[in-house]
Amino acid sequence: MSPAQEELDTQSLLLQGYVELQQHALSHLKSMALACATGLGIPSAIYRRGGAATISDLIAQTGLPESKLPYLRRLMRVLTVSGIVGTGQQPSGGESSETTVYTLTPVCRVLVHGGGGGSPSSSPSCDMSALLRLLTRPSTTLAPFFNLEAWFRDDAGGSKTAFEMVHGMSPWSLTKKDASFNKTLNDACVADSSMTMDAMLRQTTGGGGGGNNNDIFQGITSLVDVGGGHGAAAIAIARAFPHIKCSVLDLEQVVSEAPDDATVQFIAGDMFKSIPPADAVLLKGVLNCWDDDNCIKILKVCKEAIPARDAGGKVIIVNMVVGYGTPDTAVREAQVLVDLYLMRAGGIERDEREWKKVFFAAGFSGYKIMPILGTMSVIQVFP
Repeated sequence: MSPAQEELDTQSLLLQGYVELQQHALSHLKSMALACATGLGIPSAIYRRGGAATISDLIAQTGLPESKLPYLRRLMRVLTVSGIVGTGQQPSGGESSETTVYTLTPVCRVLVHGGGGGSPSSSPSCDMSALLRLLTRPSTTLAPFFNLEAWFRDDAGGSKTAFEMVHGMSPWSLTKKDASFNKTLNDACVADSSMTMDAMLRQTTGGGGGGNNNDIFQGITSLVDVGGGHGAAAIAIARAFPHIKCSVLDLEQVVSEAPDDATVQFIAGDMFKSIPPADAVLLKGVLNCWDDDNCIKILKVCKEAIPARDAGGKVIIVNMVVGYGTPDTAVREAQVLVDLYLMRAGGIERDEREWKKVFFAAGFSGYKIMPILGTMSVIQVFP
């Protein structure tokens, strides 16, 4: 290769690096744009227009000032280029000269607040906008990452997390002092539980083609959902399996705000100290919030609450198993990003080897993994 060609190749690589630098350095603006659009009701507006809306339709549906139309167009351009919102063309003519329409993508469909006039025939199954609000919340999600480099360099902070560097306390302690954060967290947990449990129960009841997975709830007559928040998961199980007596154990500030529901019993308590006895303990999105030592403590308390394996005792964990199941790149990226999000507060998403280490350290004899809903899995752990 000639020196001139080498110089051209080097220059090409530098320019490529420059473009990728801009793309990665500003990628957080995609999530901010998505949060803004959801807050404005853009996905819902598109849905109400039958799944396709012009920029003028969006202005009218959302009630935004006409003066914001050129800025909304730029916001929508980011969302379409990023693949967050779809685009299409409609015939010109009629009352409107606009031919470009915005359409719903899968991510838009889980951010629709509800139906309305002109809605498509198939209504959205779940509104995940509460989860989006939690994941893009400035003070509790973004602020700790602004201090991530300082946290890495700090060797005098002991076990202090990036979250604690900003707020001076753990997220669980902050929920007692910050009512807005407590509500945001609980709302997100309800939304996440609704979608995850729907996928899980479709497989366990055969509705999703997973008839061979019915053994998860087979033989269970009682279940306690530990850290179950406002009971979305327990309520879903109780309705799918009416013979199972379901209860929810969570902190006082959580269960005090839980809605009344005749199908489940809410109990205020501390999972590190005591768990009510039951055939099975459900831990959905709990263990990934704690390091190994605390997970082992929680699992040991769970083990005391359930009967022996031959009597049907088990712990049912709904969490990610990083790298397990589908090799899909988007799933893998989502898993490692959630892991980094949890790291800010001391949590961790585990792979199978890391889960196995925790299970056996807590005195359990075996486990079984069933992938569900893309990033998530159900793990049955046996005493």
